[in-house]
Amino acid sequence: MAQPLLQAQIDIAAPPAKVWALISDFRLMPRWSPQCRLMKALGPLRQGTKTINVNRRKFMVWPTTAQVIEVIPEQKLAFRVNANNTIWSYELEPTATGTRVVERRHAENGVKATSNLLVSTFFGGVPSFERELVDGMNDSLARIKAAAETG
Repeated sequence: MAQPLLQAQIDIAAPPAKVWALISDFRLMPRWSPQCRLMKALGPLRQGTKTINVNRRKFMVWPTTAQVIEVIPEQKLAFRVNANNTIWSYELEPTATGTRVVERRHAENGVKATSNLLVSTFFGGVPSFERELVDGMNDSLARIKAAAETG
C-alpha cells in the first residue's frame, strides 16, 4: 500500500521568483527528475491545464497524463497524475538566504489498484519504488538548486 505522503526539501540560495521560473516550466522537468523524460503542458500554466508525460525507469518506459490543480505563483504548484491519482506538489517559501522548496507526493486516499499491481509486478514492490521516488525527489531538488544558484 502506498504511503500517504512522500517528501523532500532543500534550501536554495536564490529568490523565489528564480526558483519558480525553473519549477513552473514543465519543459524543464526532465532536466530535474531522474524518471521524467517529457512533460508537455497542453496550454498555459493555470489550474486545469493538462499535461502529457513520459517516464522511464531502467528499461521501462510509460506514458501518463496529469492535470494542474493548484497554481500560486512563486508559492505552490500542484498536479494530479491520472494513472495513479497521486498529487505532486512543489511549495516555495522565502527564507533569509533565498528559498526553501518542499516537493511532495500525496496519496492520502491511496493509489489506484492497477497502479499498485503494476508497481508490484514491474518495479519491485511499492516500498522499494517509494524509496526510489524519495531519492528522485532529492535528486530533483539538488538539480534545481544547482541551476538556480549558478544561472
